[in-house]
Amino acid sequence: MAYLDEHKAKFDNLIVAMDIENRTQLKRVANGGNSILFTYPPNEENAYLMRMMKIAGHTKTVLYELDGYGHNMIQPAFPLLLKEVEKRSEEKSQTKIVLESKPNDNRYIPNSSDKVISRSEYLNKLEGFWLGQCIANWTGLVTEMDKIGNIGDIKTGNFYTRRDWGKPDQPSIWGEGVPSNLSPTIDFVFADKDSIWGSDDDTDIEFMYQYLLHSNKTSMLTGEQISDGWLKHIKLEEENFLWVSNQRAFDLMNEGMLPPNTSLPKNNEHYEMIDAQLTTEIFGLFAPSRPDVALKMAKLPIQTTARENAEWISEFYVIMHSLTSNVDQNTPIKEQVLWMADEARKRLPNKSYSAKMYDFVKNKYDANIPWEQTRDALYKRYQVEQQDGYNITSKNLYCNGCFAAGINFGSSIISLLYGEGDLKSTIKIGSLAGWDSDNPTATWGGLLGFMVGKDGIENAFGTKFSEKFNIHRTRKNFPNNGIYTFSEMAKIGIDIIDRVVHEEMGGGVDLQKSVWYIPTIKLNIREGK
Repeated sequence: MAYLDEHKAKFDNLIVAMDIENRTQLKRVANGGNSILFTYPPNEENAYLMRMMKIAGHTKTVLYELDGYGHNMIQPAFPLLLKEVEKRSEEKSQTKIVLESKPNDNRYIPNSSDKVISRSEYLNKLEGFWLGQCIANWTGLVTEMDKIGNIGDIKTGNFYTRRDWGKPDQPSIWGEGVPSNLSPTIDFVFADKDSIWGSDDDTDIEFMYQYLLHSNKTSMLTGEQISDGWLKHIKLEEENFLWVSNQRAFDLMNEGMLPPNTSLPKNNEHYEMIDAQLTTEIFGLFAPSRPDVALKMAKLPIQTTARENAEWISEFYVIMHSLTSNVDQNTPIKEQVLWMADEARKRLPNKSYSAKMYDFVKNKYDANIPWEQTRDALYKRYQVEQQDGYNITSKNLYCNGCFAAGINFGSSIISLLYGEGDLKSTIKIGSLAGWDSDNPTATWGGLLGFMVGKDGIENAFGTKFSEKFNIHRTRKNFPNNGIYTFSEMAKIGIDIIDRVVHEEMGGGVDLQKSVWYIPTIKLNIREGK
């Protein structure tokens, strides 16, 4: 028993909550049931110790056998130790995002009519959402505000066409004659496998809303929680990557006003701008197959900055993201996208300019009019002629309202329909269509990225991409010094959906099978009010 005597202190300090008698019994179990405890040669003693550790619950214990080093094990052992520590640290950082409080669904009895959705497959899709958004966002930034038309003080000449893809980028309205520093040509912009994606206004508020839902352990954010989150995570004086309605809402929060009052037209003159439609679509993914729940969750975040048409347009995007779990997977993705869009169209009041914009673009698409001609006709009808109640031009806003919800919504429908579910084609059209080109492009990059998943995106581009994301490029005061992986971000999303399925849908979460049981209801999308 020399080995046990010599290393008694080590055995006593093992993290095993047992008394002396039970520890002796544990040794016997590790010894294969023998009541006599033998003394072993060193290598067998180590094997004995490893077996005892695993019986005690330390299932990841490993044993390496190295020849030729004698008792001088420092040199060969330390690299192995450091590698194992790094591996465990990575595993810990991944697993720390698991559910903090799982709902108790032991009593839930699945119904035969429930929609069953795989949580593990959804995880890959959420990773695809973030990756797709980043690719589309940074690609669209190359052409952002390059082309806004020729009305008012700022004129940008003819719009881009498909022939401009791969050609030199032209300066934006604020570029002072200098093209984009992201790419000398109009082309895809990637973060290589060993680099980090930076956040932008198309991804950072959504990241923040996800973080707030998770940290507050809720499915429905309150005005106080939204305000607290904005004030904590958005810079006050530095470049804060806020514009128009977002900036005005932020100013009002700093004065003590809470959402939804921050979007009321009497308080926020920018309530018709684009802001909410690029910051809230993720709520649709938090309520898979249930747009009714998604709209309920997104209502206050949308009304933080948007009203009327801008609000309905934002709800359109939320509905589309929720409906990704309702599509018929046996149909081509083109048909899936068209069905989702037509269903979401029901939310737009028929007399609204947003509904008329959708119908105008859809009619052109159905008539096989090239997308460039449709875009030019959209510009003429709504910015030049101000038809269907779209009167932004008459307001004499900076850049003729190039940030407005309406014209950017119309542009987004062009890239959605003409892209026909193809991720690369949709990003190309969105980047070339004009106006605030990174925003609608990022929205559809996220939607299609979710539908095909992270693996599908990498297959489409034939390469691996960076999985790291830096939220501190544009926001502040997040854990991990602002560095997250898409996997970690997706796990937070799964956590939120577990809670939503349980609390808002009355469904079930089976952690062993890793599925959600979602009660189905008749799809009934009504006009917004």
